Amino acid sequence: MYDFGLSFAFVASLNPMQLTREEIEDIADLARLALQPAELAVYQQSLSAIFDFVRELDRADTANVAPMAHPLPGLSQRLRPDVVTETDRHEIYQRNAPQVAAGLYLVPKVIE
Repeated sequence: MYDFGLSFAFVASLNPMQLTREEIEDIADLARLALQPAELAVYQQSLSAIFDFVRELDRADTANVAPMAHPLPGLSQRLRPDVVTETDRHEIYQRNAPQVAAGLYLVPKVIE
């Protein structure tokens, strides 16, 4: 199976990355994707290019780069006031529930 715990440092240490067909099949299986044989080559090329791009990004010297809260200097994210705008409809919604106890919805046990 393919290990998704890859760090940027690990990816950067590799030569240009070319994922194998088996690795693409394993990734597709983990993602529950039913890929056709013709699609495997496309995914193999695309994912390999992404890993190569990450490797290139990891080579950039960011030691003297300050973290930013916003990509444009002097700007900040507009935030709305944190106020309650809706009324509490808890009791109204629970009237439609099949079973309720102590303000909680009761559901069938599904895990033993």
